[in-house]
Amino acid sequence: MDRRTLTDLLSRLAAVHSVPGAQLAVRWRGEVITAETGVETSGTSRVVTAGSAFPVGSLTKPFTATAAMMLVADGDLELDEPIGEYLREVRGTATGQVSLRWLLSHTAGLAANVDELPTGTTRRRWAGTRAGHAVAHQPGTAFSYANTGYLLTGLLIEEVTGMGWREAVQSMVLRPLDIKPSFVLGPVARGPITGHAVLRDGAVVPVAAQTVTALEEPVAALAASATDLVRFAEAHLPSHPGPGLLDPGRAKDMRRDETAGLAAGPFGLADGWGAGWSLYRSSGPEWFGHDGTGDGAWSHLRVEPDSGTVVALLTNANTGVDVWEALVAELGIEIGHHSMSRLVDPGDPVAGPTDAVGRYTNGSESYTVTADAGRLHLAADAEPGAELTCYDSDQFTTTARTGTLPLLGRFLRHPGTGEIHSLQVTGRLARRT
Repeated sequence: MDRRTLTDLLSRLAAVHSVPGAQLAVRWRGEVITAETGVETSGTSRVVTAGSAFPVGSLTKPFTATAAMMLVADGDLELDEPIGEYLREVRGTATGQVSLRWLLSHTAGLAANVDELPTGTTRRRWAGTRAGHAVAHQPGTAFSYANTGYLLTGLLIEEVTGMGWREAVQSMVLRPLDIKPSFVLGPVARGPITGHAVLRDGAVVPVAAQTVTALEEPVAALAASATDLVRFAEAHLPSHPGPGLLDPGRAKDMRRDETAGLAAGPFGLADGWGAGWSLYRSSGPEWFGHDGTGDGAWSHLRVEPDSGTVVALLTNANTGVDVWEALVAELGIEIGHHSMSRLVDPGDPVAGPTDAVGRYTNGSESYTVTADAGRLHLAADAEPGAELTCYDSDQFTTTARTGTLPLLGRFLRHPGTGEIHSLQVTGRLARRT
């Protein structure tokens, strides 16, 4: 494996999937090899360099989780203490009873996303007015991907440190690792490159800006290079000689599966989830990592802790996930991977379960399943419905709104009655109403 081989592979895959620019960094047998291709903005001559910062979306979450776990290691936070003990805004509410462990592993039963709020709403104000009513499922019983959990984690960090989330992450995580702080909003030394939408007709359209709000910073506000992500991953390796952020025990807590034995795991996203890291299984060792989406951007990070192998890919188009799926197949390393586009041995398509027809909710978000001419359709909120391709075990795929890969989902039945009580799509669990 060498830089030229990686560059040729990355350039070919980016061209096939109409991605204007990309970075790849691979830590292999102790050596970090990098590759870049394309431009930062379509139609310009600003080439992607090793230092270009891409919006990493939800790959911000492991940085937030790491800062929180550092506070746990210092005794300032407890993993299993109700967060209401620290945050007066949710004290005495159902949300105040959930633990940091549940927040970090998406098992707190919280609604997936934040309701629309006035511009400038702070995390503390949001917590005081909305967070107390954010519990959508029984805490500790199932995985349901929730951005709200990381808003609360960011607020916990701010409460304990007396710093804003951005300042805390910079001083606790980024600067010790010599990562230049970069964000998708606000004053920054290194601004993020442009995201792009690849349309159905093949047109590549630059995205005006990232839509992350200041409220959502702990969820998705970071920008980084692929080498930054490798440096961050190295700090979580048990044998890495460089600067570490956590002792081996606390680092292992972040990748210990918290979803084993629960009513629902991270279907469609990963094979398991720890207190900050998603978990991916292969025929060999287990890998950890995370994926992220921005507005017209994708990010992927995978880490195998025993060998120290790390793979980081950043792309500036909504079709970047297609590049990732192809890279996993062609890189020549057996990467721990949970496909976001293909079910495992689903068999042939079958008629959809007619008893799935109905309405399902996750917080303020709603999904409606309808039947038409023997086919099921799924509509999210007020968007047009998409046809489901159904399989045995009540699993299905459906066309994504953007990009080319389908979304994976399933219906969940009560173990006693056999009645469908929930659906799960993109890791979000929605209860039947």
